[in-house]
Amino acid sequence: MRVLIVEDDPALGPSTANGLELEGFAVDLRSDGDSANAAMVAQKYDAIVLDLGLPGISGEDLLRGWRERSEHTPVLVLTARGFVLDRVRLLNLGADDYLVKPFDLLELSARLRALGRRQGSKDDVMLEFGQLLLSRSEHVAVWSGTRVELTKREYRILDTLLRNRDRVLSRKQLEEALYGWGEEVESNAIEVHVHNLRRKLSRNLIETVRGAGYRLTQNVEPS
Repeated sequence: MRVLIVEDDPALGPSTANGLELEGFAVDLRSDGDSANAAMVAQKYDAIVLDLGLPGISGEDLLRGWRERSEHTPVLVLTARGFVLDRVRLLNLGADDYLVKPFDLLELSARLRALGRRQGSKDDVMLEFGQLLLSRSEHVAVWSGTRVELTKREYRILDTLLRNRDRVLSRKQLEEALYGWGEEVESNAIEVHVHNLRRKLSRNLIETVRGAGYRLTQNVEPS
């Protein structure tokens, strides 16, 4: 899942982003409403973690504006307000879930995955392509009936290719799926991860389209 965190606390924002990355999420972090809106224009997200007490545009105004523009990305609100009426108001504004600060990172990651499952259909949760099955909820790959262990970044590349199975994805598009904004992109990372996926699954599963990028192919022979 690719997640946008909108949090202005200089300690909480980065620590939450780092923790979610360790849990397998691709994360972008923004600290104010204007940059959050810009990020929403530039990138599609699976979920948003939104703090209410932002400088400039408040979290509530951001949420209200997104919903008025028919932006339906799931939003989990972080709030210091524990009263029932406050939480009800947030849900009525268009929030999909909330956590009261201070929160547990494992609970946050579990809630985000639940939002992802709720947003998608059954086919979106379990992706299938020939002999390949990929569980998006459990981050598990199965090839010809055998479970295959993938690294976090191998999983992200495979998930991105499966969700775009009819398209050729450029190296840049795969890098955007692999790294959050501000992360240093390793020069040959995509080639290395694709090589490892071919080794673990099938050498012919991922086709290199010269000058364009990569795509999945059904013309798979035994590895």
